[in-house]
Amino acid sequence: MAQANFAYSLPASDPAGVPLALSIFADRADVRLEMRGDAEMAGFRLAQVGGLDLLLDGEASGLGGVVMVDCPTVDAATLAALARLDLRAAHSGAQLIVSTSVAALDDVFGCLDQSGPQLLVDPGRAERVIALGRVLGQATSLRLRELSEDDRLTLLRLTEQVGQIAQRLERIGLRSGGAGLDHAAQDRFGVESPRPAFFGAGGAAGDRLVNAPPAPLPDAQLVRRIIRARQQRARFFDGELFADPAWDMLLDLTAARAERARVSVTSLCIASGVPPTTALRWIGQMTEAGLFVRVEDRSDRRRAFIALSDTAADGMARYFAAIDTAAPALV
Repeated sequence: MAQANFAYSLPASDPAGVPLALSIFADRADVRLEMRGDAEMAGFRLAQVGGLDLLLDGEASGLGGVVMVDCPTVDAATLAALARLDLRAAHSGAQLIVSTSVAALDDVFGCLDQSGPQLLVDPGRAERVIALGRVLGQATSLRLRELSEDDRLTLLRLTEQVGQIAQRLERIGLRSGGAGLDHAAQDRFGVESPRPAFFGAGGAAGDRLVNAPPAPLPDAQLVRRIIRARQQRARFFDGELFADPAWDMLLDLTAARAERARVSVTSLCIASGVPPTTALRWIGQMTEAGLFVRVEDRSDRRRAFIALSDTAADGMARYFAAIDTAAPALV
């Protein structure tokens, strides 16, 4: 099978021009070779390349600034090794890119709570390249934090669109034996995912709700009916026309909060209506924006759930109160 060719427009170096060191840990030889090739093409300096046994045995040292791990299946030893790596990355400032499967997502998510890793679910090569591109974007001198909140949300949506285009090009390239992604698409990958402006340009969420009494949550059955109605659109139209993961996740978590139910990260990814890796990026952005919170499972420290923050819950309650009887018609 022909491999896609990828090109990068940004050097894999820190602001001082020093090449970033990158380590790769993967048991699947083909995946490890693919990761290595993409990292070398991007200009990273390879620190360590090997199987997961290096992490399990505690032999991994001098990891560098970026660590890529592929673990589609996990056991207790693997999760313990990932937790140690997560803590180590948090202390050192290293960036983690961890790919896993849907079956293992909840366990992997549960043990990575310190370093803010990029999580990829059953990724293709294009998604791994995009993850490397995000690392490159963070390493450049781009001053994205000076952008307005609206511009940040626009950049996030553009990044997701580029990802979808990249995956389609990769599939076309693999079917035809062609070159896959080219540098024109790759030029856009070095963009840090922005923080979305879910509460508009008027300020942060907390600025709107200070000293306001909490509003009652909407009826959970009503919210579930709205969710089902939104899902019905995919029967008649291309689902990508209506992709709105932020709103779909807000609705799902609102219903769950009213039902006093816990929502796993896998369940929330499904509710988002977009691929899991895309959903995870949105979960990260919503958490950073203060709308979602990570809730540890007190009975099992290896698990974690996602919930609405109090601010987001109050915002959703007030939204449903504002639309009142029109709510069932809003799909």
